[in-house]
Amino acid sequence: MSRYKEIKVGDRAVLQRRITGEDIEKFAEVTGDKNPVHLDEDYAKGSFFGRRIAHGMLTAGLISNLLGNVLPGPGTIYLRQELKFKAPVYPGELITAAVEVSAKDDARRRLKLKTWCSNAEGKTVLDGEAEVMLPE
Repeated sequence: MSRYKEIKVGDRAVLQRRITGEDIEKFAEVTGDKNPVHLDEDYAKGSFFGRRIAHGMLTAGLISNLLGNVLPGPGTIYLRQELKFKAPVYPGELITAAVEVSAKDDARRRLKLKTWCSNAEGKTVLDGEAEVMLPE
């Protein structure tokens, strides 16, 4: 893959997506995670968060989008992802997801990337590190 040779430490990709109530409901349906803190406004009002929140893994899915479609891009194989959930994501919030190459191993065709998501106020809601491999 010639594009791989062009990637260098410090390269970054970013995307934005507004997380909707419908996104949360679809994610719950696909995964089976129907925790009422995600789906039931009345239940969620009594929770620590005070209202419905998005699944953490829904937010993390934005990282997967970037890795598989932008940087490194198509053909990327996810090997590892460390995640720290730092703040809730509420329905209607605009989330910015970002990845940045932190290390490159040409011999093994692997990259390590810093990964994070933040809300419109700039607060980090998720951070972590990914390791990926590109096919031959």
